[in-house]
Amino acid sequence: MGLDDKFDAKTDELKGKAKEGVGSATDDEGLEAEGKGDQAKGHLKQAAEKVKDVFKS
Repeated sequence: MGLDDKFDAKTDELKGKAKEGVGSATDDEGLEAEGKGDQAKGHLKQAAEKVKDVFKS
């Protein structure tokens, strides 16, 4: 897994957590849902990179 790819995946996850937290605190369901989506995207990227790593070894 490339370092840039790992960083991008973690960035998406953390950005999503922040959006979800702000959305929850401000009762903004749209922002909260967007945050959950960003987190899911980050998790999927991490999973894809782990699969790449398995086949690279």
